[in-house]
Amino acid sequence: MLVSVTLITFDARSGTSHLTSGLKSIAHDVFSPLITGVNDMLRPIGDFFAGAVHYGSLQSENQQLQAVIGHLRLELNQTTALREKVRELTELANVPFLGSLKTVTAPMINRDLSDFDADITIGKGSSSGVAKGEPVVGAGGLVGVVLSVERDTATVQLVTDGRSSIGVSFGPSNQTYGVAVGQGPGNALSVSYVPALTHLHIGEMMYTNGLAGGALPPDIPVGRVRSMHSNVANGFMDVTLTPAANLSQLAYVDVVEAEPPL
Repeated sequence: MLVSVTLITFDARSGTSHLTSGLKSIAHDVFSPLITGVNDMLRPIGDFFAGAVHYGSLQSENQQLQAVIGHLRLELNQTTALREKVRELTELANVPFLGSLKTVTAPMINRDLSDFDADITIGKGSSSGVAKGEPVVGAGGLVGVVLSVERDTATVQLVTDGRSSIGVSFGPSNQTYGVAVGQGPGNALSVSYVPALTHLHIGEMMYTNGLAGGALPPDIPVGRVRSMHSNVANGFMDVTLTPAANLSQLAYVDVVEAEPPL
């Protein structure tokens, strides 16, 4: 840069244009790369300050975009949940094993699970005709039995509850009997009093037996055989069942109304 200034001064004081032009050309060839390098170093600094000026508006636009994305995700989740509720209600409206039995459809509003107990609260009670002891079913089968009733709510004891005991039948014409007992949330049901060497197969369905004096109507699916083992020593089989109803996904259930005595 100092040489350039010197050349300009020399050119102003001298009348020798050819010499000045030649020196100018040499100076341009020598210092042009240097000037270009300085410009390249200074350009990012300028870009940084320009970006800093617009950072606030970009941040605001990004926040607005994130809000829109969050809203769309919420709408998608709500739509998915609504679709699932419609599916469950449709399945409940077409449950083949209930026949002509009258039911009260109720939403599940609370779930109370512990190591041994398994209860849910439903949003229908005595004002809707729900009564203690009535069976509660889902699309796949028996969910449990009404344990207690309030005016607008009821507590349902699930079949997996450790206090639950359901009389079941299976086999040809459902003439073999047992008792399905809950073993706690998430666990298979244990079936007692099945005679040793009884012919069973994995996946076989067991149903409520509807024996005289029983609280439950017959032929409601309770669970499918998960495992079995003959215990010849005590004369019975050790049998476990996977609940027929999907107890982990219960948005709605049907309470089967008790039939009036004849």
